[in-house]
Amino acid sequence: MIAVVVVDDQELVRTGLRALAERDGDIAVVGEAATGRAALARVRELHPDVVLMDIRMPELDGLEATRRIVADPALRDVRVLVLTTFDEDEHVFEAIRAGAAGYLLKDVSPADLRRAVRVVAAGDSLLSPSVTRTVLSAVASRSGTPLDDAPLRALSDREREVLEQVGRGLSNDEIARALFLSPATARTYVSRLLTKLDVRDRSQLVVLAYETGLITPGS
Repeated sequence: MIAVVVVDDQELVRTGLRALAERDGDIAVVGEAATGRAALARVRELHPDVVLMDIRMPELDGLEATRRIVADPALRDVRVLVLTTFDEDEHVFEAIRAGAAGYLLKDVSPADLRRAVRVVAAGDSLLSPSVTRTVLSAVASRSGTPLDDAPLRALSDREREVLEQVGRGLSNDEIARALFLSPATARTYVSRLLTKLDVRDRSQLVVLAYETGLITPGS
């Protein structure tokens, strides 16, 4: 059973998310919060697997609440999935850099919402397709900011191949099939990339793959 805390300042939204998340029986909403500050208290109390986090809330917004959750060693196993109506570039980048493991828009289908919770709970990261396009467009359009491929120089050819597949949004199992590796070996390579590149999670690996020019939008 995947334990989830739902954070949103609208009670109707929280109720709807609870009903949608619990539909298949393998996800349980164990708590709710209407502000970022209340979310921190609930997460520290309940230690859920996943937090569905709204961005714009009173007292403390979802980005700062996410930063504090990620920075707390006692909550290292808690994964934050940002769920919002806002898809502007700055919110996408801030959410990823705050440590969010995934980012979905609130118009996501119920099935995709549940899949996202499962993906994030399993340790993978997730960006919705529309948000991914926003991220990549923003990276590509940064005028006057040259690509810096320095982080890639410390990687082996195989590590670069794995990073490229992560950047394209593939899961560990999909990477294993694409590169003819065992799933365990794919997981090992991804863990090694996180350490070598000094990033928190796969979402940041995705951005790094584009920022270094390893992948170009449209390729």
